[in-house]
Amino acid sequence: MTLSGTKLSPPNQLANLLAGDLEEVNKLIQSYMESDYAPRIPEVTTHLVSAGGKRLRPILTLAAARMCGYQGSFHIHLAASVELIHTATLLHDDVVDESTRRRGKPTANLLWDNQSSVLVGDYLFSRAFQLMVKTKNLHILDILANASATIAEGEILQLTASKDIATTEDIYFKVIRGKTAALFAAAMEVGAVVADQDEKITEALREYGDALGITFQIVDDLLDYLGTEAIGKNIGDDFREQKLTLPVIKAISVATQSEQIFWKKCIGKGEQTDSDLKNALTIMSKHNSLELTRQQALSWSKKAKLALTQVPDSDLKKMLLDLADYVIERIN
Repeated sequence: MTLSGTKLSPPNQLANLLAGDLEEVNKLIQSYMESDYAPRIPEVTTHLVSAGGKRLRPILTLAAARMCGYQGSFHIHLAASVELIHTATLLHDDVVDESTRRRGKPTANLLWDNQSSVLVGDYLFSRAFQLMVKTKNLHILDILANASATIAEGEILQLTASKDIATTEDIYFKVIRGKTAALFAAAMEVGAVVADQDEKITEALREYGDALGITFQIVDDLLDYLGTEAIGKNIGDDFREQKLTLPVIKAISVATQSEQIFWKKCIGKGEQTDSDLKNALTIMSKHNSLELTRQQALSWSKKAKLALTQVPDSDLKKMLLDLADYVIERIN
């Protein structure tokens, strides 16, 4: 509860419960974002940190480790590593997507340049691996290395499919499992592995992270059409960037001939007028694709909660269950 009696959101509840660990993670992240030789690095990273963010992925690592009874300190290193990987991907994503806003603020590539964003992202990836190595655990290194490779694969697949109106839901889920869910799953899994947890619990936590990450991305894609400027995104960015996200894929799959021509013009060729976003929303509403997408997000949220049935009850487990509901509250 807050002083005013308002109930804290699940991410804030987790952050409060793990406040001591999270403070150490933030200190470690800050130290690994510094550079004695390239002042551009702390300039860019300071801008990213100041833009905010819930630190959700490192919180998942801390929560998993604590749920599994871990008493050491390497969960701090792993949580910091997970956040550095995430931050690096944001820098790269904004260059690829030619984005101008991130969390309501100008992106680094807009304030500096694409070269700086890419190279600082590479630097953060390297620093993340330096942190992983400190655990001296090859299994952990394998998990996070695989996640990093999978993220890149997902981004490349999205790049190649972004303007292809033949993109299927199967391809879409391969993309989001790579670009988003892989790090959520790895964040949970390494927390269990560092605690030397048994395979059954470790797999349950990994499955929770995977399903939560998929839910998170579907909701994010849906909010591109249903959200407000207050969420820190330019509404319709995915449409303007010719991205084939789930609401559009569903609408295209049942499109009439004239609608197919519309989608090919706007998404396939990028020939858009000021009224086309409104027209796209009308078509999606006609085919109920926004509601069908919302139902799919709800289904993945339920899968996340179901995975935790294998995990013993605790305050942290309750918060993670609430988190799965919280992720979809923005579209309910």
